[in-house]
Amino acid sequence: MKRIERVQALLKEKGLQAFLFSSQPNVFYLSGFRSSHAYVVVGRDSHYLLTDSRYYEKARSTLKGWDVVLIEGNALKAIYGLLKKLKASRVGYEEDRVSCEFRRRLRGGFNWVGIPSFLKKLRAIKEREEIETLREGVRASDRVYLRVLERIREGLTELEVRSLLVSEFFKEGALGESFPAIVAGGEGSAIPHWETSSRKIKKGEALLIDMGLLWKGYCTDFTRTVYLGRASSEFRKVYDTVKDAHLFALEKVKVGKKVSEIDKTAREYIRKKGFGKFFNHSTGHGVGVEIHEFPRIYYKGQDKDVVVEEGMVFTIEPGIYINNRFGVRLENMVAVVGGVGEPLSQVSLDLVEV
Repeated sequence: MKRIERVQALLKEKGLQAFLFSSQPNVFYLSGFRSSHAYVVVGRDSHYLLTDSRYYEKARSTLKGWDVVLIEGNALKAIYGLLKKLKASRVGYEEDRVSCEFRRRLRGGFNWVGIPSFLKKLRAIKEREEIETLREGVRASDRVYLRVLERIREGLTELEVRSLLVSEFFKEGALGESFPAIVAGGEGSAIPHWETSSRKIKKGEALLIDMGLLWKGYCTDFTRTVYLGRASSEFRKVYDTVKDAHLFALEKVKVGKKVSEIDKTAREYIRKKGFGKFFNHSTGHGVGVEIHEFPRIYYKGQDKDVVVEEGMVFTIEPGIYINNRFGVRLENMVAVVGGVGEPLSQVSLDLVEV
């Protein structure tokens, strides 16, 4: 119950008697319970999960140490009743996670205080068990990638490759994709968030695969770029630049360093090699129960002065994208363990020609 205790400490710090969590990621993070309709209410010395009849019995039987409340009819009515029982007056809610309609309906005689990203710093520092879960998920993702790599051939469509990935995810025991996989051949690889299409992959082209699976409620994220056939010297130069930028950035992952230094290291190296204008996104982002979490690994923006801490998990994913030609991105999830960055994937960053 360490997470609940930390939330309760935050309540005292913010002068709140209770906090209402309504977003599925935060409900899962706090309770470990997956549901399409559940809420968590944390009081100064109590914590509750509220859910409807579809999930109630499962929640009661699986959640040890929790008070489970059945929602009968209107969810807010049940929440109001619980808050009155707790004699809570000043109640926080996830300002950035609710709809305008939900916010409008927050009444009930309470002083509602909207607080955005209430758990972002708490979720950024992973517990040992979380890191182990993420490591397991990444290793499962590695196995899937290597199996699918053996089956890639000219003539398959990008969507067929994605279908292979998803099928193998389930064989590994994953709950599904952590995001829609990007399979981008040829010119498509030069678009960082290409939408996987029915385009056939061809010899003499790059193939970028950006994929992730959902493992015990946690997300993985991984990218490799391969070449179908014999890579040209131009492609090799770009590939080697991205690979070296990735490794230099990894060396900067140390407790006490600002995340902006990680991004600047990769960005400056790519610039020196003459490809600066072709790197058009941040070097990484936090990963956990959601695919994009705090902090963003970037040299500017609101997270630029965030300091690397033990237990953080984020991606390193520099890329170079030459419009109408090809793109290269190499991405690993990195856990900060023992003060330094540990890549969770065991798949080599070396160029693969298939």
